Amino acid sequence: MFISYIRSAILYLLLILCVRLMGKRQIGEMEPSEFVMTMLLANLAAIPMQDSAIPLLSGIVPILTILSLELVLAWLCLRSIRVRKLLCGRPIILISNGELCQDNLRRTRITADELTEHLRENGIMELYAVKYAILETNGQISTFLYGKDRPPTARETGVKAQDPNLPYTLISDGKILSENLAAAGRDQSWLEKELQKQNCSARDIFLLTVDGAGKLYVARKERQQ
Repeated sequence: MFISYIRSAILYLLLILCVRLMGKRQIGEMEPSEFVMTMLLANLAAIPMQDSAIPLLSGIVPILTILSLELVLAWLCLRSIRVRKLLCGRPIILISNGELCQDNLRRTRITADELTEHLRENGIMELYAVKYAILETNGQISTFLYGKDRPPTARETGVKAQDPNLPYTLISDGKILSENLAAAGRDQSWLEKELQKQNCSARDIFLLTVDGAGKLYVARKERQQ
């Protein structure tokens, strides 16, 4: 039984390493080759996990082989447009100048109901407001509205808008994050003064952030009943 625990832990950690090397994509944003690799890795790891009679290397070697192929293909996609088009496909226009591209809809097997559902999910109620809709290689649909139907920007309205400031998490669940404190251009003495203003210590804070303008967000820990 103990051997099974060790085998499962090794394969689990190996899968985490593989996913980390693949990059931080969501399932819906994966390219076809990445999705196939994910499915293969899960199946290859499940077999030696369930059957202790199978040597552990029989699971590790195929997993590392598939990972190596994926990394090679990813490198080829970066270097070659032809390989990228072959493996990832190319964007397909579904709506052009307000007109439905029915041949492309049939070719991609996207129904009119699915298209309108996607528009509603993005807050678009009127189909005639869409100038372009493009099916991207990751399966997502990008939409571009006509100028008269899209919200005006601050530049167009002449409003002076402030640029957003990146917030840094300085305390998380009572622990001070020293790296973020330095990245925010603050030090320990500054943090202690701010905590004194809040009449609390770091261990009383669930979340504390600061942005480039010096604005703090403080959330205290809830009392345990």
